[in-house]
Amino acid sequence: MLSALQPQSPDKILQLMQTFRADPRDTKIDLGVGVYKDPQGNTPIMRAVKQAEKRWWTDETSKSYVTLTGDPAFSDAMIDLILGESVARDSVAAAATPGGTGALRQAFELIKLANPDARVFVSTPTWPNHLSILKHLGIETIPYRYFDIATGTVDAAGMLDDLQALRPGDVALLHGCCHNPTGANLTLPDWQAVIDTLNAKGAIPMVDIAYQGFGDGLSEDAAATRLIAKGCPETIIAASCSKNFGIYRERTGILMATSHDSTLTPLTQDTLAHLNRQNFSFPPDHGARLVTLILTDQTLRTDWQSELEDMRGAMLTNREHLASELRRASNSDRFDFIAQHRGMFSRLGATPEQVEKLRTDHAIYMVGDSRINIAGLNANTVPILAQALIDVGA
Repeated sequence: MLSALQPQSPDKILQLMQTFRADPRDTKIDLGVGVYKDPQGNTPIMRAVKQAEKRWWTDETSKSYVTLTGDPAFSDAMIDLILGESVARDSVAAAATPGGTGALRQAFELIKLANPDARVFVSTPTWPNHLSILKHLGIETIPYRYFDIATGTVDAAGMLDDLQALRPGDVALLHGCCHNPTGANLTLPDWQAVIDTLNAKGAIPMVDIAYQGFGDGLSEDAAATRLIAKGCPETIIAASCSKNFGIYRERTGILMATSHDSTLTPLTQDTLAHLNRQNFSFPPDHGARLVTLILTDQTLRTDWQSELEDMRGAMLTNREHLASELRRASNSDRFDFIAQHRGMFSRLGATPEQVEKLRTDHAIYMVGDSRINIAGLNANTVPILAQALIDVGA
C-alpha cells in the first residue's frame, strides 16, 4: 500500500526555513518564517503568558479531557475579544481547535458538510495553506483580485467586481486584518461594500483573523470582523492565538459560527462538536487555559495588552524605517506603501529572480513572492535590506 503513495509538493516556507538553517553565513537574515521576533532575533514568551503558566501549574488538579469543543470559558473570552458586542452571545457557536490552522480545517469541513456544492472565493494572493487545505478537501476555489502589485495597495474595485460571480451558498474567504501575505487592508467603507455584495448574492463570509493586535490595535483590528458578523445573516470565523499571545507551539485556535437566527446555534454547536470528534476528538487545553486566564484577569490582561502594544509598535517602527531607507536608497517614493501596510507581513514587489539574488548574493531570505516578515528586521538589518533591494534591481 505505502508504495502507491505519491510525493507531495513541499511547503515553500518550511523549505525556506531548512535552507536558511543550512546557510553557514553569519550575516544571513531570516525574513521568511512568520513568527514575531524581538530586535535580538528571539521569539520571547510574553510576560503575562509566563505568569499564567506559573499560576496554572499551581492550580491545575487534573489532566482529564475537557469537552469536545473545549472549555466554554475559553470560547466566551475569545468571542468577547473578537466580536465584542457586535452580536448576541447566544447567536455564536464556538469550538476550540489545534491552532488557527485547525480552525480553518474545521471551517472548511463545516462548509462542505452544510453545502457540498459551495465554492470558496479566495483572495489573490492568500496564505498558501488556505489553497492547500481546500484542494485536499476537494472544495472548488475561485480567485478574486485583491492586491495591486504596482501600487502596493488593495484593488478594492477589482475585488468587488470578481465577487459578483458569487452564487447563493458560496463562501468568500476574507482576511480580518493584517492580510497575509501582503499587509494591505481594506478600509471600513470597502468592507461595507463587500458585506452588501455578499448579502445581495446570498453568499457567506468566512473570516480568517490571525493577527488581531498586530495592526492598529485590538479593537481596531477586530472592527471589520465585527462589522461582517453584525451585517451578514451568517458568518464563519477562524481565529488564532499564536501571534498575539506568542504561544505558537501550544496550537491554540477557535472556530466560531454566527447566525442572526439564534435558534440555529444549538444545532451548529453540536455540529462543531461532531467535527472535532471526527478529526481529533478533544482539543488541547493548555494554551486555551492560558489565554482564558489572561483575558479574565485584569492584571494579566493589562500587562498582556501593554506588551502586545510594544510588539505592534516595534513592527510599525520597522515599517517606517524600511520605507525611509528605501526612499533614500532609491531616490523615489515607490516603496512608501510599506509604511501604510499593517501586521507582520508586506509584499515588496520583487521578482522571483530578484528574491533569489537576495538569497545567494546577500544572505537575505524571504518567500519567493517577496513577502517579508517585518518583525524579522531590526535597526541594524533594515538598511542592509534596503540597499540589497536596490542592488538587485527591485
